[in-house]
Amino acid sequence: MVSKELIEVARNFHGHVCPFLILGLRASEIALNKLGIAKAGVAETIREDLIAIVEVNNCFADGVQIATGCTFGNNSLIYIDTGKNAVTIFKRGARRGIRIYVDSQKLREKHFSKEALELFKKVVIERSGSEKDIENLHRMWTELGYKMAELPEEEFVIQEVEIVEEIERAPIFESIRCSKCGELVMAPKVVYVDNKPYCVQCAGKEALAVIGRGISFVKIPFKVIANVSR
Repeated sequence: MVSKELIEVARNFHGHVCPFLILGLRASEIALNKLGIAKAGVAETIREDLIAIVEVNNCFADGVQIATGCTFGNNSLIYIDTGKNAVTIFKRGARRGIRIYVDSQKLREKHFSKEALELFKKVVIERSGSEKDIENLHRMWTELGYKMAELPEEEFVIQEVEIVEEIERAPIFESIRCSKCGELVMAPKVVYVDNKPYCVQCAGKEALAVIGRGISFVKIPFKVIANVSR
């Protein structure tokens, strides 16, 4: 079961306690226990030895990062955009991993009150809730989160997987200076126009981004109007 101490770490990281944040913690805890391994430490994060693959970019993914120590920044968290509440954990060099899938519909039907679901719809989906609604949702979500921390393994889909493709370790690329803005750009991201290197923004191109709907091409949503310091 997920400890209160870990939930507090997750709360500070995520900003609040909610059911799927805690489900990310619990699913990761189950997978790590099944594999007989601990959360990534110094050596594992430096060498990218422990890998966690998440398939959705919601609260669940933050729980996975906290529980496993695998993050986007240390290149041990891989996001594969399938849109499923699932995490797969394995160690490099191993042929076996554990995948945990969360059936959100079944959990909602069994554990979530009608009031909580209606309030979620109003506050999060429709963006029309009052401050009082947000406060009430936060209270209900926190209570549900602690309930998710105690879910037995039987309420998760637990799968043993074979590792058939190796995930590359993060390569170190040369940096190339943009011909227009002068900022350094990772070489694979450079756009060449008339044989001159440009960053995506200066080239007027869209860039891949992880947004609410998942991985999508987006226009850069800002433009520099002045250098405050240099």
